[in-house]
Amino acid sequence: MSTTPLSLSVLHAASSRFEAARQVDVLPAGHRCRNLHGHGFTATAYASVPADWVTYSGGEVAALQRQVDRCAGLLNYGVLNDKVAQPTDENLARWIRGRLDAPGINRVAVQSTPNQGVEVDARDHAHVWRRYRFQAAHRLPHVPLGHKCGRLHGHGFEVIVHADQDLAGADLSIDYDHLDDLWAPIAAQVNYRCLNEIPGLSNPTSEMISSWLWERLKPELPSMSWVTVYETASCGATYDGANYRIWKDFTVDSAVQLRHAPANDPRHRVHGHTYTLRLHLGAPLDQIMGWTVDFGDVKAVFDPIFKSLDHHPLHEQAELADGDTTTIARWLHERTRRELPQLTRVDLFESEGCGSLVGVDLAGPALPV
Repeated sequence: MSTTPLSLSVLHAASSRFEAARQVDVLPAGHRCRNLHGHGFTATAYASVPADWVTYSGGEVAALQRQVDRCAGLLNYGVLNDKVAQPTDENLARWIRGRLDAPGINRVAVQSTPNQGVEVDARDHAHVWRRYRFQAAHRLPHVPLGHKCGRLHGHGFEVIVHADQDLAGADLSIDYDHLDDLWAPIAAQVNYRCLNEIPGLSNPTSEMISSWLWERLKPELPSMSWVTVYETASCGATYDGANYRIWKDFTVDSAVQLRHAPANDPRHRVHGHTYTLRLHLGAPLDQIMGWTVDFGDVKAVFDPIFKSLDHHPLHEQAELADGDTTTIARWLHERTRRELPQLTRVDLFESEGCGSLVGVDLAGPALPV
């Protein structure tokens, strides 16, 4: 592997929840969402926060969260139509982005239920997403003898369909029900089935399932930008019609202290987090194995690095003494890429939706955390 230093990009992320009612009367007559109803929303902002915008190094996420909290507070326990004429998820994301008093905003996401949301990216394109589930069995026929995935087993799979709708000033890009209609015939083929028996899925890895779904959905949904397959709650694959990316999640419980925080800031005290860590890897598809990288190999290779962090005081390690998520994520990217050169990105969240994304490629969908 090349020892040339990598040019890493960084995005800080911050989330806030709000409860609100809305009605979307641009929907067809009789549609349930034309009625006044409510949701528990989550708003998330991703930004390249410059050092001169914060009062101390390592305070970027907290500063961004204050801004997201302020915008969410303007909507909390209100009727969204009083603020936004047509309060679709994408219009709410744009409304929030327009009121964030923070530099370097890259994208803003609004999630209205656990199964749906919108991300407005740096190009001002709205990526609508909807989550689906199916129950199925599979086995991987080409794995080495003794590999657990060579045995017939099953998963509660999840699929996220992403569509780049690019509102272009329209009030409504796509009704989530339209995605439901497109998914229904797919669900009939895969739910309560053995995937190996389905034509085209004789080797049903997460990557092969994602491209199989792409081939069937893209002709009916030309705006589809990605399809994501969760094999388990902690690993899966994303496909955009040309490139595969897999990810593997870990939960890390560690003590930490923000060294540069002022003495009167609670973050200066020793405290702790249950971090959500997500490793993203990209590589060409192995035409025999049907995967880019074996999830089991990722876990095994990463295990020593994981053990050096989990249930440890991170601030006592010299390279992690600053204690903020960007410092830790940079360290993780450097250490992990030595062993897994396919690594493209590290996401580290200290709480729900709040943390840092570090990598050579920060493109692609920001999956719900």
